[in-house]
Amino acid sequence: MRGGRESFCTRAICTVLDPAPAQPLRPSLLAHVDILTPNESEALVLSGRPPARISLDDAPALAQSLRSLGPRTIILKLGDQGCLLLNESGARHFPGFPVKVVDTTAAGDTFNAGLAVALAEGKPIEEAIPFANAAAAISVTRLGAQASAPGRAEVDALLAAHSHTS
Repeated sequence: MRGGRESFCTRAICTVLDPAPAQPLRPSLLAHVDILTPNESEALVLSGRPPARISLDDAPALAQSLRSLGPRTIILKLGDQGCLLLNESGARHFPGFPVKVVDTTAAGDTFNAGLAVALAEGKPIEEAIPFANAAAAISVTRLGAQASAPGRAEVDALLAAHSHTS
């Protein structure tokens, strides 16, 4: 497989599940998931915990509890804190992009779309996540759902601008 996907996908087809809306899911379903991408509320529901804000310090333990349910890779979406990747290599935080938030309606969906595009292009997950973060960051600067989804050139431009400031 290209792009290092062999480390996080178990079959020729890589399954990515965004467990929205927040609801309990059967372990038999989660056992077939390669990449689980819950937001904070979805992660807490799946793990049987009460609603709360997840700190960066608490995120790895929560992600590990989700990984124990079956998915090989967890990408815990943490809003303005970015996201946390947890897989067999360990945990890694990917910061979000600082933007002026207007509407978060489609942020999770846009993140997953960006992730799927980058993975389908053969990018390793460590490159796919910043691409997805950039797409989601742009989406929250606009009103609505479909209208907020950025084009490829916008995502590439944000990534390029950020690489010059990092």
